[in-house]
Amino acid sequence: MEDLWSDSDAETAIGRYAEAGVGEDLALRVYSSRLLGSDPRLVQHGGGNTSVKTAAGEFSGGETAVIHVKGSGRDLGSIEPGDFATIRLGPLRRLIELEELSDEAMINAGRRNMLDSAAPSPSVEFLSHAFLPPKYIDHSHANALLSLGNQPDGDKLAGEVYGRRVGIVPYTMPGFGLAKKALRVFEADPGVDGLILLKHGLFTFGETARQSYRRMVELVNMAEARLRRERKYVFAAAAFAGEPASAADVAPILRGLCAPAGGAREGARKRLILDFRTAPAILNYVNGTDVRRYSRIGTVTPDHAIRTKPRPLVVPAPRAGGLDDFRRGAAAALGDYADDYLASLARYVPGAAPIDAMPRVILVPGLGLFGLGISAGDAAIAADIAETTVAVVTEAEAIGTYESADQSDMFAVEHWSLERAKLGERNGGALAGHIAVVTGGGGGIGAAIVRAFAAEGAEVAVLDLDAKGAATVAREAGSGSHGLACDVTDPDSVAAAFGHVRETFGGVDIVVSNAGAAWQGAIGEVSDEVLRRSFELNFWAHQTVAQNAVSVMRAQGIGGCLLFNASKQAVNPGPGFGPYGLPKAATLALMRQYAVDHGAEGIRSNAVNADRIRSGLLTGAMVKERAKARGVGETQYMSGNLLGLEVTAEDVAQAFVHLALAAKTTAAVITVDGGNIAAALR
Repeated sequence: MEDLWSDSDAETAIGRYAEAGVGEDLALRVYSSRLLGSDPRLVQHGGGNTSVKTAAGEFSGGETAVIHVKGSGRDLGSIEPGDFATIRLGPLRRLIELEELSDEAMINAGRRNMLDSAAPSPSVEFLSHAFLPPKYIDHSHANALLSLGNQPDGDKLAGEVYGRRVGIVPYTMPGFGLAKKALRVFEADPGVDGLILLKHGLFTFGETARQSYRRMVELVNMAEARLRRERKYVFAAAAFAGEPASAADVAPILRGLCAPAGGAREGARKRLILDFRTAPAILNYVNGTDVRRYSRIGTVTPDHAIRTKPRPLVVPAPRAGGLDDFRRGAAAALGDYADDYLASLARYVPGAAPIDAMPRVILVPGLGLFGLGISAGDAAIAADIAETTVAVVTEAEAIGTYESADQSDMFAVEHWSLERAKLGERNGGALAGHIAVVTGGGGGIGAAIVRAFAAEGAEVAVLDLDAKGAATVAREAGSGSHGLACDVTDPDSVAAAFGHVRETFGGVDIVVSNAGAAWQGAIGEVSDEVLRRSFELNFWAHQTVAQNAVSVMRAQGIGGCLLFNASKQAVNPGPGFGPYGLPKAATLALMRQYAVDHGAEGIRSNAVNADRIRSGLLTGAMVKERAKARGVGETQYMSGNLLGLEVTAEDVAQAFVHLALAAKTTAAVITVDGGNIAAALR
């Protein structure tokens, strides 16, 4: 572990935060916390915590002793002063005299004594920080310490490495009990530089931020040095016949199997996003002949269970050309996993309602691992923690035998309200967990569609001929949106884009086939070349996109939704627009045929007919020209409909969202034109 402390950077931090009224003690606490958070081998995704004891002004005047402690779930890598809870220290220290304290009473004591009620709730380990006397305390889940301490004789190994430099605390769930136990160990030898919390992590102390941080660096480096000695080979690899299937082919199968029934809307199904990882270390781990032993032992620290569940799912090795066999084997493995999970939960946490019985990490021999979550971000966190588990278990097995905390502790932590509070509000929108693909998403109506689906919580793949435009729209839409270059008139380009989406997110739920262009000309005069070009984009591209989408949806086995951007020209042709309207009419028929042929599989197919929308099809120059030809102003032209209202790209986008959510609607066409009776379907 590298020592990143810089005296000049620390002074800069003091000066910068002083301008905002933040004192030196807290400024240095923020600076050194960020150093810890910058190294994923120490903490990840809201893990670890830090504190400093100092003085702060009371509203009534005067100063009081306080502790600034990291807010629950806050990320050390990006932490700011406002992410710390400031709590009066005196009342917390008086709790030391108690023999017992419930979780509810502990949290109440912390909240009641906060100087700012609007600040975040303190870390669940705030009493450990308050009870221990040192001014600065750093807490990490350092990989090296976990590999060293997660052993049957972890206390002995730690003693050999550190002697009396650290105290050793047997595993105890965070909270009042851990705070009392850590204090007793510290009081037995107050000269220690820190405490090792077996199967949990490491505390280091200091009277300055610099001292506490550098003790963390030194103690972790000592553990890393021990792990480099007296090693054995891990893991013996299993033999696999044939070539492995690709992640893009495997992901939709796993995603479909892991979609539990239910949902806010009748007929809907909850879905999870997948994040694939592979590397030599991961393959070494998942290919091990003994993978079902060491992967089931438990998480490297119990608080990881809220992100990954106590155990991963291990599925059979998928072989190219044998995906049906893989599906059957994976389904059987998942059924056993769910049964075992529910039985373990009933045994270890009687009366607890299961969050769900689906895994959050899947190990795939021969391929790698998948993290799963209700968003791309959650899936990435699960995958990050799974990679950490691979590293910690591999190092632990190299010097001994990996051992975690008891399974009962992991199931308890996963369902512990104080730990789950770190996750915050999980309602991500009506389309959370869904993956949408939007073609022609680089601007105009397409960009509005991307924004609308992202706003409902969907992860959106933005496909466009203009890669830069697709990336820009994806970035601005936020969520898990992802921009890809794709020529929808090239079947190979479309297939590659869908393969990328499958590997990136795990599958496809919704496709908005939006790309198009309006070629013009009198139908008896227009060249065959123009007409064929229009059919390539305005019909055949829709077929290619839909065909790829259906292939993925069928692999998932949980239905899906095809949405086509048609046109009023399909039912109300205008003069000179035959090259555009004819393929659009064919696309309307195509939409209905998909509804007929795939409705039994839960795949819905619908369309939107829009008219007079300012976009790439109807440019500002075209609006001006048409308004002039009709002798009206631009506004009058654009609102020349029954309602007298101009229709926007956002209106069209909302129609697509509505159809995506209409679980019992298929073969339907919604007109978004403000009212054009000639284009009304009858």
